[in-house]
Amino acid sequence: MSAESAQGQEAQGGQAENRQGVARSSAAAGATTLEEIVVYGNSGGKPPARGVIGQPPAPYAGGQVSSGARIGVLGNRPVLETPFSVTSLTSQLIRDQQARTVADLTLNDPSVRQDAPAFSERDAFFIRGFSVTNLDTLYDGLPYIANPRRSFLEGIERVEILKGPTAFANGGLGRVGGTINLVPKRATDEPLTRLTTGYRSDSQLWTHADVGRRFGPGGEFGVRVNGSYRDGESPLDSNDNQVGVASIGLDYRGDRLRASLDFNHSTQNIDAPTSLFNGAVPGIKIPRAPDGKINTANPFEYHDSTYNMIAGRVEYDILDNTTIYAAGGASRYREDFLTSSYTILNADGDATSSLAIQPQQIQGFSGEIGLRSEFDTGPVGHQVNFAVARNLNENYRGSFLPGALGLPPAYPTNIYNPVYLPDGSVDTSNFPQSDDLVPFADLLSSSVALSDTMSFLDERFLLTVGGRYQDIRSRGFNTRPGNPLFPVGDRNYLYEDAKFSPAVAAVVNVTNSLSVYANYVEALSEGAIAPATVANANEIFPPFVHDQKEIGVKYDFGSLLLTAALFEIRQESAFTDATTNTFSVDGLQINRGLELSVFGEPLQGVRVLGGVTFMNAKLDSTPAGTFDGKKVPGVPTKTISLYGEYDTPWIEDLTLTGRVLYSGSTYYDRANTQKVDDWTRLDLGARYVFERENGKPIEIRANVENVLNEKYWASSARGFLSAGTPRAFMLSTSFDF
Repeated sequence: MSAESAQGQEAQGGQAENRQGVARSSAAAGATTLEEIVVYGNSGGKPPARGVIGQPPAPYAGGQVSSGARIGVLGNRPVLETPFSVTSLTSQLIRDQQARTVADLTLNDPSVRQDAPAFSERDAFFIRGFSVTNLDTLYDGLPYIANPRRSFLEGIERVEILKGPTAFANGGLGRVGGTINLVPKRATDEPLTRLTTGYRSDSQLWTHADVGRRFGPGGEFGVRVNGSYRDGESPLDSNDNQVGVASIGLDYRGDRLRASLDFNHSTQNIDAPTSLFNGAVPGIKIPRAPDGKINTANPFEYHDSTYNMIAGRVEYDILDNTTIYAAGGASRYREDFLTSSYTILNADGDATSSLAIQPQQIQGFSGEIGLRSEFDTGPVGHQVNFAVARNLNENYRGSFLPGALGLPPAYPTNIYNPVYLPDGSVDTSNFPQSDDLVPFADLLSSSVALSDTMSFLDERFLLTVGGRYQDIRSRGFNTRPGNPLFPVGDRNYLYEDAKFSPAVAAVVNVTNSLSVYANYVEALSEGAIAPATVANANEIFPPFVHDQKEIGVKYDFGSLLLTAALFEIRQESAFTDATTNTFSVDGLQINRGLELSVFGEPLQGVRVLGGVTFMNAKLDSTPAGTFDGKKVPGVPTKTISLYGEYDTPWIEDLTLTGRVLYSGSTYYDRANTQKVDDWTRLDLGARYVFERENGKPIEIRANVENVLNEKYWASSARGFLSAGTPRAFMLSTSFDF
């Protein structure tokens, strides 16, 4: 008898397996404590402790968060045994909140905030007060192959958030505040055919099909197919979205061999998208945020993009205690657009707006091979991990002078009463396209990682020692014609260096329910690129080195898990000088914070998820000490995310939901003279489940975002202002066949 057959399908993957093949009841499973059960095989899609292909760790009590997560080269780890702050949000939560993109879902974590307007073409994040773009999102553990602008969730099983620098765990560069990893869906043991139809204000229709099957005598072969299409007007004036998503996930699970292959495709066409690059001139009072329905973009503006990806992974247990693996993937993203951005001139919201076009193609290639082994040396247990990775990101942009495209000059507008250019004022027929571009920049990272997690005192004390050696090459190329001494395509920047990023982490399992951890990790990120709006536009700076110190505690009540973490992260900082309009790297950003989080089902029918983050983000070592001790622009001192569900006793199968989001006030400038107000957002919802005559469920969900229609600046980071989401409602119905 297998452990999975004894516990039922929902508990699959929720137990930790020791070296003698005995499954211990994990406190992180959030279920009734079980007697020890001997495991005789790999059934139900659960990989061995060293593998990651198959069903991910089981959901914790309440089903919204996983009992474990993948920690890069360390593989899947239970929450209590992980010496880092990590949250893994499940597909159940994705469905119940009707989340469409990663940014919709990560709002449930108080240490993560959206750093781009909701109705733009992209998602971008602030994690622990540091920018993490969607380009830095991992797909199945691999960098640079996820959609570099926006990741849709139709084919995603889990969204894992690992906080803090993660160069050691995942390779690649960047991700100082944390890493978001997307775990693709796999076919489960039970056949699945689910059709979801939905409606979002103002008139957007959505259809999503999710089909999964397993084949073979023991269900060795799995196929999971997801496809969706949505089209229609959003709550933002003149804004229309057309999104198509398709994903195919194939997998094989044998006694020793496991493999997976994923294909992803998406298109996103937006009329009148909002821009990320909206800002304010120095010294003015930041005006109140406009109504989220007001769109400063002209109706004829657009953004069209296409994304394609392939990724594969294979694992083989060469010995009972040793697994070798290999993974690789490639992606291509293309975008064509005409978009505007504004600069606010005064507290009345007067502004100047200008149009821009910059077609792009972004390609990513990622590969990794490695080994995981478990063995004992006397009383000390070892989990050794070795990996070699190579990651390449290439960016292609248009070869043209913006002034030669016939774009109109900057024109006056107002963020409360926008001015629109007349239709036909821009001739797009001669615009360059994303299929005819020249190299702009590329980034190549080659690395070797090695670690040993040693266990002492019957696994009460776990010590991880290791690091990653990275060899990086960053290049930039000229894309501006007209200079005979500096032709288009000539390299204008080259940086090559090698760095070692150490990592030391420890976990003390004080009891079966209480663990205390600490870590010291470093990260290496690509150098900043000066934005197009500054005097030294497109200048590329050398890579940054960062470090984090963190201590934390985790306590599991069995159906409710509480965590607390204290951390400090140091990063070199880059800013634009308001006087000279020059972008430069000067000084340090030091973020110190306290995170308190909770998730689970403390009472039958009551589920909670969220927490609060307190942050003290300061500038240090700035030129001449001008801004030393000032707060870092765009980083609030307090953020709250708290989501709850209540199964009503008076109506069976009816669940009420609610979420409160809060972000404290921030400063827009380094001198801390331009203040941005704090904001609070309330979301409410309900769902009802009933069964048809054949026993298959029908689920009806209704959600309202920003019920009180709060007007707020959702982000003021990196010198940009992003207006918040207006009140919007969503309605969907899911049918299982």
